[in-house]
Amino acid sequence: MKIQLLVDNKDSWILPYITDLRLKLCELGHDCNLTFYHEEVTEGDLLFILSCEKIFKNLTLNKYNLVVHESDLPKGRGWSPVTWQVLEGKNRIPVTLFEATEKVDDGNIYSQDFINLNGTELLSQIKHQQGLITQSLIINFVKSLPDVKGKPQSGIGTYYPRRRPKDSELDVHKSLYEQFDLLRVCDNDRYPAFFKVKNEKYILKIYKSDDK
Repeated sequence: MKIQLLVDNKDSWILPYITDLRLKLCELGHDCNLTFYHEEVTEGDLLFILSCEKIFKNLTLNKYNLVVHESDLPKGRGWSPVTWQVLEGKNRIPVTLFEATEKVDDGNIYSQDFINLNGTELLSQIKHQQGLITQSLIINFVKSLPDVKGKPQSGIGTYYPRRRPKDSELDVHKSLYEQFDLLRVCDNDRYPAFFKVKNEKYILKIYKSDDK
């Protein structure tokens, strides 16, 4: 089969996992390509739209157009679902493989797995689980063809907003313990935690003591 993997952000954290995924799919005998540009997607069998910042619109080129989203759809549509759910105190986060449609995050669901947390993981560890589960969902879907059947989403949809740098601000009047979930989902490089005292901004980065 001709399989295409679309990641439209070359700086995405998921890129190493998708590069590895491409090799695994090629080893299974498929013609698999990774592209960073929507306009480079061509006719084929499967298109996986992964960690994309823009909406892919040409859904007629491939037989299947599939997305991986980390929520129990239709709940948790939108942006940064893993981060929002960690902030809600959840330790079991669904990862859903579903069909892309013209309406965002609205297509039939094919399969689901879960990120399982104990509440101590930092962002890199959470993302590692997410990346491995993304690989697994895609490989299992490919292996299951043509015997796959999606099911419509049911229930009332909810939506998460896009996170902004300001969402990483800590409250100096609360303890670190009270804000640990926020601290552990902040990206030390792209959007680190920060706090303000006397009109000065201070950056706070977090690492586990055994991190290399």
